[in-house]
Amino acid sequence: MKTLPTKHISRVNKLRRLSKVMDNALAIPGTKIRFGLDPILGLLPGGGDTITGGLSAYIVVEAARMGLPPEVLYKMVGNILLDSFAGTIPVLGDIFDVGWKSNVKNIELLEKHLEIAEDSKSNTLFIIGLIILLTVIILGFAAITVFTVGWLWNLINN
Repeated sequence: MKTLPTKHISRVNKLRRLSKVMDNALAIPGTKIRFGLDPILGLLPGGGDTITGGLSAYIVVEAARMGLPPEVLYKMVGNILLDSFAGTIPVLGDIFDVGWKSNVKNIELLEKHLEIAEDSKSNTLFIIGLIILLTVIILGFAAITVFTVGWLWNLINN
């Protein structure tokens, strides 16, 4: 692992802890399978994925504030998109979350590219646009989940 720039150590450590809580906090006894709050909260239709998406988005926004290049931030958003898209599928999306650890992947990208970021400054307008994009993505997938669960509920009860 590369040495982190001194001014970012505490921020990266905080994001690492968040990533661990979201993706790897718990283990299934007798296996190497680890999971976190992401698949657990994802069981709450709409609301759970909104919460986990918001926490995942926080990691990306912090990475942008540290000056990561846009192409790396787009990869991070892609990880969240895949996670959010899979999360719209009731139960199967939560099983997917156990294996697809978007927050861990994003922390790895952050740590890998942080030295490059030292040479660049964060762009406030870009960060605002990124926040708006992430908000639309998270709320959009939350709405899809709520509509899907409602449709399934009606299908079962009619």
